[in-house]
Amino acid sequence: MAEGIEEIWTEKYRPQRLKEIIGQQHIIERLKHFIAKRSLPHMLFAGPAGVGKTTVALAIATELYGDQWHGNFLELNASDERGIDTIRVKVKEFARTIPMNGLFKVVYLDEADSLTKDAQHALRRTMENYAHICRFILACNYSGKIIAPIQSRCAVFRFSSLNEKDVTGCLAAIAKKEKLSVDGNALKAIFTTAEGDLRKAINILQMASSEKKITENVVYDVTSRADPEEVRKMIELSLNGSFKSAREMLLDLMYQKGLSGEDIIKEMHSQVMNLSVVDTQKMQIIERIGEYEFRLTEGSNPQIQLEALLAQIALIGRR
Repeated sequence: MAEGIEEIWTEKYRPQRLKEIIGQQHIIERLKHFIAKRSLPHMLFAGPAGVGKTTVALAIATELYGDQWHGNFLELNASDERGIDTIRVKVKEFARTIPMNGLFKVVYLDEADSLTKDAQHALRRTMENYAHICRFILACNYSGKIIAPIQSRCAVFRFSSLNEKDVTGCLAAIAKKEKLSVDGNALKAIFTTAEGDLRKAINILQMASSEKKITENVVYDVTSRADPEEVRKMIELSLNGSFKSAREMLLDLMYQKGLSGEDIIKEMHSQVMNLSVVDTQKMQIIERIGEYEFRLTEGSNPQIQLEALLAQIALIGRR
């Protein structure tokens, strides 16, 4: 690391061993058993982003090979190299060489659900031909996009989103090491914004670290996220017939705080279940939000569409 360049915290605080990994304990215990036996099946890690799939794969390599792990571990991002040539050249050439420690090599393919079908069929053949000297770990967000012949050759591990206690505990530990002042509401706001993605949560904390005290408002500022309380108040004003005041809040969010239409409508959706209205009205609001979110994705004018959405919500409040 060059002097004066701060290390990215997601790498600086990445766990090196399986026992250091946060959450996913049901998976960690099964993997510890494989490591103890010095045996490993082909594996498929499925789950959302930022929940530890890559970290677990790197920890496996470290525990199997120690300081020699770089020579026995190939990491590729399949979303960057998704074609059949990558499998035929890079993966096959690595898999066919003798491992340095007499055990086996490990190929880690991140975002494997991005591989084309032809590439996946080529991968299946490579997995079969070199199973005696190479193991494959495939990581994906959606296991349904992985062809059945590959899934049947893998032990499948399903990673879940991390809970609030795990994420905020990790953030508090990092804050202590970095000598940051972070209040509890800020940690909760980071968790809410990151949606269970620990990598995203740590990045948000690092972005906010320039402030002397990290508060909830600082988190919303650095993430360009709408304040949930403000958005809920806007919806409630519209429901209660104060359309003009709700519209003024909308314009403030868009033009004073610089939030996009997509950001605002996503937060509106998050706040619906917190409204003090009957379920039928919540259902109607969610239906309208879905309709207007689609219009935004089709390129409609954000201000016009969000004002129309508030108008629809006002009508729902009158029923």
